[in-house]
Amino acid sequence: MSWKKSIEELRRRERLSEKMGGEEPVERQRGRGKLTVRERVAFLVDPGSFHEIGKIAGKATYGEDDELESFSPSTSVTGRATLNGKSTVILADDFTVRGGASDAAIWQKMVQMIKMATEYRMPLVQMIDGTGGGGSVKSLEKDPRTYIPETPGWNEIVHGMTQVPFVSLALGPCAGMGAGRVAASHFSVMVKELSQIFVAGPPVAIALGEDVTKEELGGWKIQGQNGTVDNVVDSEADAFEAARRFLSYMPPSVHDLPERTPPSDDPQRKEEFLLSIVPTDGKTPYKPRKIIEATVDRHSFFEIGHDWGRGMVCGLARIDGHAVGILAGDPFFLDGAWTADVCDKVTRHMDLCSMFHLPVIHLVDCPGFAVGVKAETAGVTRAGVRAMTAIYQANVPVCSVVIRKAYGLAGSAMMNQSKTKWRYCWPSGDWGSLPMAGGIEAAFRKELAEAEDPDALKDQLYRKFDAIRSPFRTAESFLAEEIIDPRDTRPLLVDFVHHAVRVIDAGEFRHGYRP
Repeated sequence: MSWKKSIEELRRRERLSEKMGGEEPVERQRGRGKLTVRERVAFLVDPGSFHEIGKIAGKATYGEDDELESFSPSTSVTGRATLNGKSTVILADDFTVRGGASDAAIWQKMVQMIKMATEYRMPLVQMIDGTGGGGSVKSLEKDPRTYIPETPGWNEIVHGMTQVPFVSLALGPCAGMGAGRVAASHFSVMVKELSQIFVAGPPVAIALGEDVTKEELGGWKIQGQNGTVDNVVDSEADAFEAARRFLSYMPPSVHDLPERTPPSDDPQRKEEFLLSIVPTDGKTPYKPRKIIEATVDRHSFFEIGHDWGRGMVCGLARIDGHAVGILAGDPFFLDGAWTADVCDKVTRHMDLCSMFHLPVIHLVDCPGFAVGVKAETAGVTRAGVRAMTAIYQANVPVCSVVIRKAYGLAGSAMMNQSKTKWRYCWPSGDWGSLPMAGGIEAAFRKELAEAEDPDALKDQLYRKFDAIRSPFRTAESFLAEEIIDPRDTRPLLVDFVHHAVRVIDAGEFRHGYRP
């Protein structure tokens, strides 16, 4: 007696599952320039490490003799693997099976993977391609009734995101629940021209009077610039690399601290060009990414959200091997003013760093919140106080390096200033409740109007207040703790990070009410 026949049947069903949606749908998938779901898993994970779970789950038909006649696998390939040698849960959609429609899905597979990631403290990587739980009118033919909507697994998603890193790769059209899963992540990526994200697709938009293509409705130029996704890449291979790179900075869960990698750069490295990178006129913009690259470990900066909220550069990096979060004002965009989308970007990034225990380096250049009708219409006030609150609610140390401007409420949100100020200021620092430019004319309007030579008086006033706003006068009153040579920035940040990691504890990130 043996179970050999049962094992042969098991292998047969596994082979049927490996055919995915069948020869024709697979060829259509490849004809669109897309990898199949199984190819994607193979390219993403460490070679040979994938252990599939639920491989033979799907829909079967049986003959009168109760023998299997046909089999269609479920719309997802699930399991666990290693990425960069670290255990990771994989949840990958199969568009070749009914385009990922909900009536072909087994939602329990998704829930099981999220539970596994959460309970066993492993990151989750989702490769999303299709509705992945969205509705299909065709299903009403087989089951002629409607229902009050529920979203199976959403509670697991919400809880899981408080515990482990969620990464979502949009690798095709993502609608309904598929779109929701892309957004419900700590880091998300979409591929140019290959993926689109929308609540409902073009047929629904057309019914509402908008005749649009998938790309016009939810392509990368929309979703990459409004913050629905964090990064936009050129190919699926780039998306896989982005996922691996992001997770390399993350701990496996909130119950662990980020791993330090062997230092690969001189902690005392000093770059001469930092002494002159900020123009002395106080107006001409400079490139903040050059400062970031000069002060973090070489080639370690990984930018997040390049195409949205462009007045702020955000990302992850390493300093002497330790993972850190990076914020840097970018004067090339509205002089670095905090618009509503900049504020949303700051809030999201500070929460990410707090949740996964990353000290934050903030290179400050902020002229304040954006002003004007456009800024107010976009809701800058509400977004601004939320960003400020997120910074004050952060439970990780923040080191601010004031590169140039720090004005008003937004300028004050460089750190939680009720805590110990670990802060360095460059000689180019320019701060206050409001900029001098324009403020002098407003404050001395009467005197200027009555002066015999208004231009001469204005020049005299500017010279006087230029002297008053010298960073050295601020330091005299210990309102700027240290004025530093810009070339010393990296060694000082190395020192900060070594102190910061001593006071960071693992555990859940909890914050109070946020306006």
